[in-house]
Amino acid sequence: MRSRPRNKAKAQHARPLHERELLRICGLTAVQALFDRDPGRAERLFFEPALKGELDAACRTLARAHKPYREAEAAELARIAGTVLHGGVVAIARPRPLADLDPDTIRAWVQDGQPLVILDGIGNPHNLGAIARSAAFFGLPRIVLADRPGQALPSDAAHRVAEGGLEHVALYRARLPVALPALRRAYRILGTSLVGGSTAIGPSRDRPVALILGNEKGGLEAATLALCDEVVRIPGRGTVQSLNVASAAAILIYLLTRSPPG
Repeated sequence: MRSRPRNKAKAQHARPLHERELLRICGLTAVQALFDRDPGRAERLFFEPALKGELDAACRTLARAHKPYREAEAAELARIAGTVLHGGVVAIARPRPLADLDPDTIRAWVQDGQPLVILDGIGNPHNLGAIARSAAFFGLPRIVLADRPGQALPSDAAHRVAEGGLEHVALYRARLPVALPALRRAYRILGTSLVGGSTAIGPSRDRPVALILGNEKGGLEAATLALCDEVVRIPGRGTVQSLNVASAAAILIYLLTRSPPG
């Protein structure tokens, strides 16, 4: 929760972004989500001829903004996308700016009572994308990313796996040692662990829940767990020790958003 110059975002948009700073958003669902939610970020569009009808509205949007779009064959799309997993369409787009978390934002969030997902050092962009997809599927409006080395940020790969989820979930950034004490005044903070903690996971009746997921190898650090109100785990019955963090996130988000019994 750091104070940053208010005009930084405007300054970033005042200059053309270098090609390496632009995102390559692949797949029809992800590209349509981009044009539905924030079409002004789209700079160029390339697509296989078979998808032209599906992308007519996007092409009209770009035409009005005097931005290029055209048909391309699969091999060219693979070159533009940097992967053969392009799904027949690639949009070149500006990234969404990450907002810094502040106390006023936290107070506003509490009003809707929605659970909050916090990612602390999730380094794999595919996991970030999958978690964003689950959050969007279950209707969560926001995710907080730890402001620390090793935390994955939105990327080509994350957008490809998210299937549009990163367009529907707002992302914030925070230094967790500073943010968690402030969040605890409004949220019930749940940490996650492989080996200890309660298995009773569900919606909170008094305060909304903020769920913290740790990195794929070591989980949450002891200092972070110490700032949690409770620690939870998903019990398994098989011989594999743990779930992929994105799979665990989907289960926990479902449990936190399901309707309470009765």
